[in-house]
Amino acid sequence: MIIDDQHYDVIIIGSGAGGGTLARKLAPTGKKILILERGDFLERESSQLIDTEVFKKEQFHGPEAWHDRTGEPFYPQTRYCVGGNTKIWSGVLLRMRDRDFETVQHQDGLSPEWPLKYSDFEPYYTEAEQLYQVHGRIGDDPTEPPHSSGYPEPEVAHEPDIQTVFDTLSKQGLHPAYLPLGLGDQGRTDSEDTGVSPALKHENVTLKTGAQVISLHTNPSGSEIRGVQVKIGHHSYLFSGHIIVLACGAVNSAALLLRSANEKHPNGIANRSDLVGRNLMKQLLSVVVQLTASSHSGLFPRTVGLNDFYWGDKDFPYPMGHVQNSGGIFQDVIFSEAPPIFSALARAIPNFGLRQLATRSIGWWLQTEDLPNPNNRVWFFGDKLRVDYEPNNEEAHDRLVYRWVDILRQVETAQPQLFNRSTHPRSDMPIPIVAHQCGTCRFGEDPAKSVLDLNCRTHEVDNLYVVDSSFFPSNTAVSPGLTVMANALRVGEHLIQRLA
Repeated sequence: MIIDDQHYDVIIIGSGAGGGTLARKLAPTGKKILILERGDFLERESSQLIDTEVFKKEQFHGPEAWHDRTGEPFYPQTRYCVGGNTKIWSGVLLRMRDRDFETVQHQDGLSPEWPLKYSDFEPYYTEAEQLYQVHGRIGDDPTEPPHSSGYPEPEVAHEPDIQTVFDTLSKQGLHPAYLPLGLGDQGRTDSEDTGVSPALKHENVTLKTGAQVISLHTNPSGSEIRGVQVKIGHHSYLFSGHIIVLACGAVNSAALLLRSANEKHPNGIANRSDLVGRNLMKQLLSVVVQLTASSHSGLFPRTVGLNDFYWGDKDFPYPMGHVQNSGGIFQDVIFSEAPPIFSALARAIPNFGLRQLATRSIGWWLQTEDLPNPNNRVWFFGDKLRVDYEPNNEEAHDRLVYRWVDILRQVETAQPQLFNRSTHPRSDMPIPIVAHQCGTCRFGEDPAKSVLDLNCRTHEVDNLYVVDSSFFPSNTAVSPGLTVMANALRVGEHLIQRLA
């Protein structure tokens, strides 16, 4: 093993929404920072794909097999690269609703209260929106929480067909709203262009790519991380730092802690509570497709969100979830994972090729909160990484889907010239879709019931932090990206004070 002769103030493992944002926050301090990224720079981003290239789904899968609860292997839809999964996302940056931070009764159980509230995160939401150049408009969505300032950029205009749907929904008494989108000069903002690249302009920041972290090594008492073991090429290195920050994603951060077990931490580092890897959540996710009578480009962003059923409706007094248009299918990586949709579309429009199918449809993306379950977990069976996940809260999601299909039929009745009303194919996302993963290292005040403290430092190891979505005590029906960024800025402020 090669022992690096540098000692860093902060080592950040992972460069996605949490790690990249934290690096940007800490870079101006002058502290010596090392970013370790398993992947490399992408030659081309998902938003630059055109036509049927998006369906070459192997481009967006991890190189190693994970295993489901039956032990069957699968290749997760996750990207190891500078910027992490923000390189293949939609750019939608939604705040959690203020009530999401409270205890919420669902049909299948309770969504637990967070130890911090919306007001604690609000200043950092605002900072993250400024940083990621979020385009949006406040006032259309009745569930939108209070903002201390408006979005830094104006909303993104809808495609003509989407605008027609938007107007028709409004006439039906619903509240469609412009989705907040992170957009810059080069398209969707992400944690490479907004986080890592600006951080690297500071001489005190170093990035090592192709650097797979194998294990964390503690001091003899187990109270601090003394070394980070990394594989780069065919060589093994050991890096040391004053503060170590995990930002590998909820699955991989938990896996690294478990894999680093030693005499003082026999069940995995920081796992005295036996909660590392447990309570994995990843939302219930479905796509519903609406067929159009005429063709479009298939190349446009997501712009419409609807939360009228976020907290339920008159027939179902429990939260149901969030709806948004999926954007042009040729720019939506998720469609590479949904072959049932295209089988159904092929039956609905016979003799059409893949391109015709993609340009004659509008996708709608539906998200419902799943509830924390300690048996939904990340763990190792020998050297095999297991992701045991059993969905819950399914009736709420089904009701959202059926409710939305009814609304689409009303839209189509009102606009018969625009839509083919023959079918509304639905595809539920399978286990390889690990988008919106969270919860495997929840934060809290009680070390027996949480892995991290309120500053996202592990209760048991003084210099070890986690700033990806692992810290979530509960999931929500909105995407976790902006909350991860806001939390990274919040933790970054704490680290600046600690390093002073």
